Amino acid sequence: MAHTDLVITPVSGKADMKAFIDLPWRLYAKDPNWVPPLKAEVRELLTPGKNPFFGHARAQYFLARRNGQVVGRVSAHIDELALGQPADQGMGPGTGNFGLFEAEDAQVGEALIAAAEQWLRAQGMTRVLGPISLSIWEEPGLLIDGHDHPPTVMMGHNSPAYQAMIEGAGYAPVKQLKTYELDITQQFPPLIQRIVQSGEKNGRIRIRKVDKAKFDQEAAIILGILNDAWGQNWGFVPITDAEVAHTGKKLKPIVFEDLIMIAELDGEPVAFMMTLPDLNEAIGPLNGSLFPFGWIKLLRWLKKPQVRTMRVPLMGVVQRLQSSRMASQLAFMMIEYIRRNAIAHYGATRGEIGWVLDDNQGMNAIADAIESRVNKVYQIYEKSL
Repeated sequence: MAHTDLVITPVSGKADMKAFIDLPWRLYAKDPNWVPPLKAEVRELLTPGKNPFFGHARAQYFLARRNGQVVGRVSAHIDELALGQPADQGMGPGTGNFGLFEAEDAQVGEALIAAAEQWLRAQGMTRVLGPISLSIWEEPGLLIDGHDHPPTVMMGHNSPAYQAMIEGAGYAPVKQLKTYELDITQQFPPLIQRIVQSGEKNGRIRIRKVDKAKFDQEAAIILGILNDAWGQNWGFVPITDAEVAHTGKKLKPIVFEDLIMIAELDGEPVAFMMTLPDLNEAIGPLNGSLFPFGWIKLLRWLKKPQVRTMRVPLMGVVQRLQSSRMASQLAFMMIEYIRRNAIAHYGATRGEIGWVLDDNQGMNAIADAIESRVNKVYQIYEKSL
């Protein structure tokens, strides 16, 4: 039947790359909760030499066309640093990934996943973990719950139809990532307030804002805590210095000193909490382009963002303190100080914490204690090749 002529080809050349980047605009045209990314950022993400992820990874992108029209896309990629991780920690030897998955229907989805698997197999991989776009530090997982409201900055959004496509291709769920939302205009429960007050009386504890004038030093402190704190976590892949510098440069415009806290114990940095104003609220209306006037609007917004939502993408406590009372005390203190600043200086009313691994007992307990609720669930799948 001619009308189902489906062709999958590797992306080659500028026109293909443009088609790969542009596809979601057509697929999500009627989805009010999809936030159009900036196309220049997506191109940078996909381009070796622009994205330091490719310093230790390789990828192949594929397009699906039916009767000449682009109807789907996928990436297949292999991260050498992930291959070097212990197998019981999620990644490990022989594990490749697929991601950036979009498909108009199940036939397209099936064909794209098969193409990604074939490429990974040819590269010697024995297992697929996905969807992950492109690194575990970017947008991991498939949104399976929470399609009814837009994602916050650096979080993914996808069609609810994809779950059946991926599971239909023989993938089994391996891990869930959750985000929690809370009304930050409300005081925390009295118990949490007492924990914060007792911390304020403890001379060993100091909670401080980051100093943007020492950006590189502060980034190094945070990274040191992060690598230590998350080192044993499922899916952990070390972040390279080049990636830190690149991410730092990208995030610098939305880094505000009073929204990022470092906790010191006896003068030593042992925990941090990073909060970002939800940039999606500003870039959504730009429809993917900063031109002609988008960049002026964005610069004006960045000077003094007034946002509804603040996202906490990263939080960490050094391993030696994890699951101690001190760890949760420091966490509650940082959360409370940032909560106050978010309301007072940015007009925020809603917080989102995430993502959090479903088996991260400490973080899930903290989220429960401050009376937040799960608002989105992302699923990571695996399959043997």
